[in-house]
Amino acid sequence: MQRPARFVVEADGGSRGNPGPAGYGAVVLDPATGETLAERAEYIGVATNNVAEYKGLIAGLKAARELSPDAVVQVRMDSKLVVEQMSGRWKIKHPDMKPLAAEAAKILPRAQVTYEWIPRERNKHADRLANEAMDAGKRGKQWEPSASSAALDASAARALATPPAGPPGDAAKGAAAVRAALATASGTSATAPAREEAGADTLFAEHSPTASGHIPAPAPGPAPAPSATPGWGPDMGTPATFVLLRHGETALTPQKRFSGSGGTDPELSAAGRRQASAVAEALAARGTVQTIVSSPLRRCRETAQAVADRLGLTVTVEEGLREVDFGAWEGLTFAEVRERFPDDLQAWLDSPKAAPTGGGESFTAATRRISATRERLLAAHAGRTVLLVTHVTPVKILVRLALGAPPEALFKMELSAASLSAVAYYADGNASVRLLNDTSHLR
Repeated sequence: MQRPARFVVEADGGSRGNPGPAGYGAVVLDPATGETLAERAEYIGVATNNVAEYKGLIAGLKAARELSPDAVVQVRMDSKLVVEQMSGRWKIKHPDMKPLAAEAAKILPRAQVTYEWIPRERNKHADRLANEAMDAGKRGKQWEPSASSAALDASAARALATPPAGPPGDAAKGAAAVRAALATASGTSATAPAREEAGADTLFAEHSPTASGHIPAPAPGPAPAPSATPGWGPDMGTPATFVLLRHGETALTPQKRFSGSGGTDPELSAAGRRQASAVAEALAARGTVQTIVSSPLRRCRETAQAVADRLGLTVTVEEGLREVDFGAWEGLTFAEVRERFPDDLQAWLDSPKAAPTGGGESFTAATRRISATRERLLAAHAGRTVLLVTHVTPVKILVRLALGAPPEALFKMELSAASLSAVAYYADGNASVRLLNDTSHLR
């Protein structure tokens, strides 16, 4: 049975005067790729901010229903009022709001829709659409998709600058840079109190965020919505932590040859076996891994087994963790591919939707597969620390998605053989990158 589609709806509305000239904006996004699937915006005349926000929600839900009536939808809005009322935590008292909330509730079955509050700076796409609609209304016109630049502006705003890397294996410095980039992207001051700096031994230890004064709780009244920034706000419980281990070297690794799931399935080299032994000792010293899951490819299974033997655990094979299929590029160097398939290579570099020559897998397709695998594993291992032994592309995709970075970020990460990265996933749907490309155990 095919799983229902999953969408993110971001919606906003505004009024220049409250009440005053008002408009709304809504966008439907693919949660795996960040791709814009639909945009809606409209100038609605004189109205209040809240009415415009509800109108944006309705438009976004209708757009999602048009794409797939069975879709599971996560609504993200910076309106605390709308999120809390639609979640059933706040009563709807204003007579203008009641019919709008009732209309929104009928668009999709309640079980298919969840609501999340996000800061205004994370809702720029919908905010820009709403402002475009109000600008059009000021000119006596309606918003037109062809004149919109909201998607481009939002994409630029979401892109995180690649954090400066320290010396090879400087995991603490790299993790601190990632946290600083996340704080900037979420609007948190870089000088504001944050989680304590953690050494490599604690970056993927089990840990729960603690409550802070960052989001004041209303008194009296319902509890606030969870913070959008991991580590701030109410305790979300113990996260599921994925420790991401790239397999050890094969004979192809030092030669920098494409080696995916469509090639020869090479075994670990002598150097790769030494790396697997070293990472096994490092993980045994940390003592936090509870479960081991591996890609089906031989180099991963051999790496995983070395760790499992040291930790006294078994290895579960997960097909979804395999490397992408590089098609006709398997076994070739980048230079050889550029010489033989220059147009295909350039298309692949330019767009995540382009696949390698000869029926390979695109990054967009791989992202969908890996996202689905992530959801399965999170459901099966809530609150646990799981070692995923996999490949370059799956690790980079999981990190990219956790950061909310654009697809081109895949080309801006260094990921060494037998390196460790880590991502924690919280109960409110947020993720925190704790470690990236740690190779300290190999020195």
